[in-house]
Amino acid sequence: MKSLVDRKNLRERLDKALGRSRIVALLGPRQCGKSTLARQLVSARDGETMYLDLENSADYRALSNPMSFLEPLRGLVVIDEVQVMPELYEVLRVLADRSPLPAQFLILGSASPDLIRKSSETLAGRVEFVDISGFSLEEVGLDFLTRLWLRGGFPLSFMADTDEDSYAWRENFIRTFLERDLRRFGIDFPPAQLYQFWSMLAHTHGKVWNASSIGMSLGVSNMTAKRYLHVLHSAYMVHVIEPWHENLKKRQVKAPKVYIRDSGLLHALLETESLSDIQRHPQLGFSWEGFAIDCILQKFMPRHAYYWATHGGAELDLLLIRPGGGRIGFEFKYGDAPGSTKSMHVALEDLRLQHLYVVYPGERHYSLSANISVVPLRDVIGQVGWPATQ
Repeated sequence: MKSLVDRKNLRERLDKALGRSRIVALLGPRQCGKSTLARQLVSARDGETMYLDLENSADYRALSNPMSFLEPLRGLVVIDEVQVMPELYEVLRVLADRSPLPAQFLILGSASPDLIRKSSETLAGRVEFVDISGFSLEEVGLDFLTRLWLRGGFPLSFMADTDEDSYAWRENFIRTFLERDLRRFGIDFPPAQLYQFWSMLAHTHGKVWNASSIGMSLGVSNMTAKRYLHVLHSAYMVHVIEPWHENLKKRQVKAPKVYIRDSGLLHALLETESLSDIQRHPQLGFSWEGFAIDCILQKFMPRHAYYWATHGGAELDLLLIRPGGGRIGFEFKYGDAPGSTKSMHVALEDLRLQHLYVVYPGERHYSLSANISVVPLRDVIGQVGWPATQ
């Protein structure tokens, strides 16, 4: 399976970023493949390179006097788990301002609020961010769509020998993330309570966020529930899809929707180990919706993504703004032959959509109207660029 997963597009994005920026930060959750990707990049480059992993005690000690160690280096310098040593940011700022520039820096970080805030402030104007998730559908290939939905995109989960092994890995990942990783980011929330919160998000996955309801169920304040959500969002564990609202005569929903970002983690939190478990679960449709949304966001990498809903019942699962301002809508249906609904036509008219795609797990492509098409997820991901509007 390893030979089947090619992250060529990510490598090209990194190469382009390194071609124009003094420092590039590759950010994503732990175990999503950052180190593997960076090592592949290093091995393919000509010239001098240096790879430092701050979880390696020898590399950590070598950087005890970071300016003295880093200043003489030339070529590409990779620093993995950079958030372990936040004092490096000031040093990197000084080194990035040299002219001519003798070395470029690729810094890798398990996403954390601390990493994003400090690097943005200290390295402003010098750093380019590249986000990385687990494997995408485009990377693993359309033949593995069901496996990716069940297991999620974390490489060790996706490539496990059996579904049982994959499920065990994800359970372990959740436990380690709560008990160890968050503490290393300086976040000291009670692991058991945060697990309960994460589990509640799984059971309300794809629904409008209600801090009061979740906080009351958990026995914490609204503000604490919001902080928990912020932590999971900053750590790339959830998607927070903001509502689109404009000056319409209809009352519009203004709270975000929350999705567990990785479908495999969602299924572990729901305690659904197999595909048949998922297909019997009440969250089946929402699981498919969240998976499809993540596939589309990874494919097209829009600057912003929204959903839309009114208090009268009209809604749109995903709204993307094309370059140039055109609006494309997506609805997600887990069914054999989705049909047209009044809500779709209301969204089409009120939001002035160029086109609305109804995405489903089937294989046929057909039209519901001039501007509404039913398309298999595999066909959307198979597009070279943005979905066509005709």
